[in-house]
Amino acid sequence: MKSLFLALLVAVALGRPAAAQRYSTRMATIDFFSDAPLEDIKAKNTQVAATVDLLSQQLAFVANLKEFDFPDKLMQAHFNENFVESEKYPRATFSGRISGLPEGGLPAVGTTAVQVEGELTLHGVKRRIKLPASLEMQDKQLVAKAQFNVAPADYKIDIPSLVKEHIAKSVAVTVYAVCAPQGPTPQISSQTTRP
Repeated sequence: MKSLFLALLVAVALGRPAAAQRYSTRMATIDFFSDAPLEDIKAKNTQVAATVDLLSQQLAFVANLKEFDFPDKLMQAHFNENFVESEKYPRATFSGRISGLPEGGLPAVGTTAVQVEGELTLHGVKRRIKLPASLEMQDKQLVAKAQFNVAPADYKIDIPSLVKEHIAKSVAVTVYAVCAPQGPTPQISSQTTRP
Protein backbone atom coordinates (compact mmCIF):
# COMPACT_ATOMS: atom_id res chain seq x y z
CA MET A 1 0.00 0.00 0.00
CA LYS A 2 2.89 2.36 0.84
CA SER A 3 4.49 1.67 -2.54
CA LEU A 4 1.25 2.50 -4.38
CA PHE A 5 0.92 5.77 -2.46
CA LEU A 6 4.57 6.59 -3.16
CA ALA A 7 4.13 5.88 -6.89
CA LEU A 8 1.09 8.17 -7.04
CA LEU A 9 2.94 10.87 -5.12
CA VAL A 10 5.92 10.68 -7.50
CA ALA A 11 3.60 10.84 -10.52
CA VAL A 12 1.91 13.97 -9.14
CA ALA A 13 5.25 15.54 -8.24
CA LEU A 14 6.56 14.97 -11.75
CA GLY A 15 3.48 16.64 -13.20
CA ARG A 16 2.23 13.59 -15.03
CA PRO A 17 -1.49 13.62 -15.64
CA ALA A 18 -3.26 10.80 -13.81
CA ALA A 19 -6.23 11.23 -16.13
CA ALA A 20 -7.24 8.71 -18.75
CA GLN A 21 -6.05 9.37 -22.24
CA ARG A 22 -7.46 6.21 -23.76
CA TYR A 23 -11.02 5.97 -25.03
CA SER A 24 -12.92 3.09 -26.60
CA THR A 25 -16.26 1.82 -27.81
CA ARG A 26 -17.75 -1.27 -29.40
CA MET A 27 -20.57 0.73 -30.98
CA ALA A 28 -18.87 3.09 -33.42
CA THR A 29 -20.66 3.56 -36.73
CA ILE A 30 -19.36 3.22 -40.27
CA ASP A 31 -21.67 4.19 -43.13
CA PHE A 32 -20.87 3.90 -46.79
CA PHE A 33 -22.64 5.28 -49.81
CA SER A 34 -22.14 4.87 -53.52
CA ASP A 35 -24.09 7.00 -55.94
CA ALA A 36 -25.03 4.61 -58.73
CA PRO A 37 -27.12 5.27 -61.87
CA LEU A 38 -29.56 2.39 -61.31
CA GLU A 39 -29.70 2.31 -57.52
CA ASP A 40 -27.75 4.00 -54.74
CA ILE A 41 -25.78 1.60 -52.59
CA LYS A 42 -25.72 2.32 -48.87
CA ALA A 43 -25.04 0.37 -45.71
CA LYS A 44 -24.39 0.94 -42.02
CA ASN A 45 -22.46 -0.97 -39.36
CA THR A 46 -23.16 0.13 -35.76
CA GLN A 47 -21.00 -2.49 -34.06
CA VAL A 48 -17.52 -1.25 -34.89
CA ALA A 49 -14.83 -1.49 -32.21
CA ALA A 50 -12.68 1.63 -31.81
CA THR A 51 -9.83 2.68 -29.53
CA VAL A 52 -8.24 6.13 -29.44
CA ASP A 53 -5.19 6.86 -27.27
CA LEU A 54 -4.57 10.60 -27.04
CA LEU A 55 -1.27 10.21 -25.18
CA SER A 56 0.37 7.95 -27.78
CA GLN A 57 -1.70 9.56 -30.57
CA GLN A 58 -2.70 6.15 -31.90
CA LEU A 59 -6.07 4.79 -32.93
CA ALA A 60 -7.56 1.57 -34.26
CA PHE A 61 -10.91 0.46 -35.66
CA VAL A 62 -12.20 -3.05 -36.42
CA ALA A 63 -15.41 -3.67 -38.39
CA ASN A 64 -16.93 -7.10 -38.96
CA LEU A 65 -18.07 -6.94 -42.57
CA LYS A 66 -21.13 -9.13 -42.02
CA GLU A 67 -22.48 -6.47 -39.63
CA PHE A 68 -23.09 -3.99 -42.47
CA ASP A 69 -26.84 -3.64 -42.82
CA PHE A 70 -28.29 -2.80 -46.25
CA PRO A 71 -31.88 -1.70 -46.93
CA ASP A 72 -31.93 -4.31 -49.72
CA LYS A 73 -31.08 -7.77 -48.30
CA LEU A 74 -30.19 -9.13 -51.75
CA MET A 75 -27.63 -6.34 -52.10
CA GLN A 76 -26.31 -7.29 -48.63
CA ALA A 77 -25.88 -10.91 -49.72
CA HIS A 78 -24.04 -9.84 -52.89
CA PHE A 79 -21.80 -7.52 -50.84
CA ASN A 80 -20.77 -10.35 -48.48
CA GLU A 81 -20.56 -13.19 -51.00
CA ASN A 82 -19.33 -11.57 -54.20
CA PHE A 83 -17.60 -8.32 -53.37
CA VAL A 84 -15.84 -8.32 -49.97
CA GLU A 85 -15.96 -12.12 -49.58
CA SER A 86 -16.65 -11.81 -45.86
CA GLU A 87 -16.23 -15.55 -45.24
CA LYS A 88 -12.62 -15.30 -46.43
CA TYR A 89 -11.97 -11.71 -45.21
CA PRO A 90 -14.30 -11.22 -42.22
CA ARG A 91 -12.97 -7.84 -41.02
CA ALA A 92 -11.87 -4.44 -42.19
CA THR A 93 -9.30 -2.79 -39.93
CA PHE A 94 -7.61 0.57 -39.58
CA SER A 95 -4.58 1.26 -37.42
CA GLY A 96 -2.82 4.59 -37.42
CA ARG A 97 -1.66 7.78 -35.80
CA ILE A 98 -3.23 11.16 -35.13
CA SER A 99 -1.39 14.39 -35.88
CA GLY A 100 -2.42 17.94 -35.09
CA LEU A 101 -3.50 17.44 -31.46
CA PRO A 102 -3.02 20.57 -29.32
CA GLU A 103 -0.14 20.29 -26.81
CA GLY A 104 -2.36 21.06 -23.83
CA GLY A 105 -4.90 18.41 -24.77
CA LEU A 106 -8.28 18.76 -26.39
CA PRO A 107 -10.20 21.92 -25.48
CA ALA A 108 -13.23 21.52 -23.20
CA VAL A 109 -15.45 23.07 -25.88
CA GLY A 110 -15.29 22.83 -29.65
CA THR A 111 -14.06 20.53 -32.35
CA THR A 112 -10.38 19.97 -33.11
CA ALA A 113 -9.41 19.23 -36.71
CA VAL A 114 -6.70 16.56 -36.97
CA GLN A 115 -5.03 14.39 -39.58
CA VAL A 116 -5.11 10.62 -39.36
CA GLU A 117 -2.62 8.44 -41.20
CA GLY A 118 -2.38 4.69 -41.12
CA GLU A 119 -3.14 1.38 -42.76
CA LEU A 120 -6.61 0.38 -43.91
CA THR A 121 -6.95 -3.35 -44.49
CA LEU A 122 -9.90 -4.53 -46.55
CA HIS A 123 -10.39 -7.69 -48.62
CA GLY A 124 -6.91 -8.86 -47.62
CA VAL A 125 -5.25 -5.72 -49.02
CA LYS A 126 -3.42 -3.26 -46.78
CA ARG A 127 -3.04 0.33 -48.02
CA ARG A 128 -1.66 3.45 -46.37
CA ILE A 129 -4.17 6.30 -46.27
CA LYS A 130 -4.18 9.84 -44.90
CA LEU A 131 -7.37 11.71 -44.14
CA PRO A 132 -8.82 14.64 -42.21
CA ALA A 133 -10.80 13.89 -39.07
CA SER A 134 -12.17 15.71 -36.05
CA LEU A 135 -12.09 15.07 -32.31
CA GLU A 136 -14.30 16.65 -29.67
CA MET A 137 -14.91 16.15 -25.95
CA GLN A 138 -18.62 15.84 -25.08
CA ASP A 139 -19.75 14.92 -21.57
CA LYS A 140 -16.34 13.34 -20.79
CA GLN A 141 -16.54 11.19 -23.91
CA LEU A 142 -14.41 11.52 -27.02
CA VAL A 143 -16.32 11.98 -30.28
CA ALA A 144 -14.31 11.09 -33.41
CA LYS A 145 -15.55 11.78 -36.95
CA ALA A 146 -14.07 11.24 -40.40
CA GLN A 147 -15.20 11.12 -44.00
CA PHE A 148 -13.15 9.70 -46.86
CA ASN A 149 -13.45 7.77 -50.11
CA VAL A 150 -12.44 4.20 -50.86
CA ALA A 151 -11.99 2.83 -54.37
CA PRO A 152 -12.95 -0.89 -54.47
CA ALA A 153 -10.31 -1.46 -57.18
CA ASP A 154 -7.58 -0.35 -54.72
CA TYR A 155 -8.52 -3.29 -52.51
CA LYS A 156 -8.84 -5.83 -55.33
CA ILE A 157 -12.60 -6.00 -54.98
CA ASP A 158 -13.81 -7.27 -58.34
CA ILE A 159 -17.04 -5.82 -59.65
CA PRO A 160 -18.79 -8.14 -62.12
CA SER A 161 -18.86 -6.67 -65.63
CA LEU A 162 -22.66 -6.93 -65.70
CA VAL A 163 -22.98 -4.27 -62.97
CA LYS A 164 -19.60 -2.49 -63.28
CA GLU A 165 -21.03 0.51 -65.13
CA HIS A 166 -23.73 0.91 -62.50
CA ILE A 167 -21.41 1.17 -59.50
CA ALA A 168 -19.35 4.25 -58.70
CA LYS A 169 -15.58 3.91 -58.84
CA SER A 170 -15.34 5.42 -55.36
CA VAL A 171 -17.41 4.78 -52.23
CA ALA A 172 -17.97 7.53 -49.62
CA VAL A 173 -17.23 6.30 -46.09
CA THR A 174 -18.30 8.08 -42.88
CA VAL A 175 -16.96 7.09 -39.46
CA TYR A 176 -18.57 8.25 -36.22
CA ALA A 177 -17.43 7.05 -32.78
CA VAL A 178 -18.44 8.12 -29.28
CA CYS A 179 -15.75 6.64 -27.05
CA ALA A 180 -15.87 6.33 -23.27
CA PRO A 181 -12.76 7.00 -21.16
CA GLN A 182 -10.77 4.01 -19.96
CA GLY A 183 -9.56 4.60 -16.40
CA PRO A 184 -9.87 7.85 -14.41
CA THR A 185 -11.87 10.81 -15.71
CA PRO A 186 -10.03 12.53 -18.57
CA GLN A 187 -8.23 15.80 -18.03
CA ILE A 188 -9.38 18.51 -20.40
CA SER A 189 -7.52 21.72 -21.07
CA SER A 190 -9.18 24.91 -19.91
CA GLN A 191 -8.86 26.49 -23.36
CA THR A 192 -12.13 27.12 -25.08
CA THR A 193 -12.75 27.34 -28.76
CA ARG A 194 -15.82 28.28 -30.68
CA PRO A 195 -17.30 25.85 -33.17
